[in-house]
Amino acid sequence: MAKYKLSVDAEACIGCGACAATCPDLFDIKETDKGHKAVAKKAETEDLEGAKNAAEVCPVNAIRLVDDSGNKLA
Repeated sequence: MAKYKLSVDAEACIGCGACAATCPDLFDIKETDKGHKAVAKKAETEDLEGAKNAAEVCPVNAIRLVDDSGNKLA
């Protein structure tokens, strides 16, 4: 299976928790010095559907999903 690179832009993230609620296997909400922020539990995933669903519910488009060729998927 293909692996996809997954990350969260911490500056853009508002910590709403929509990604973690949608796909708890891939995202978590952590307390940081800048408030609550989403973090990807893994830098890579095979769960394309879950990652895309989480990216779609992010109100500030803070989730980045890239395929192994560098193409942006979310």
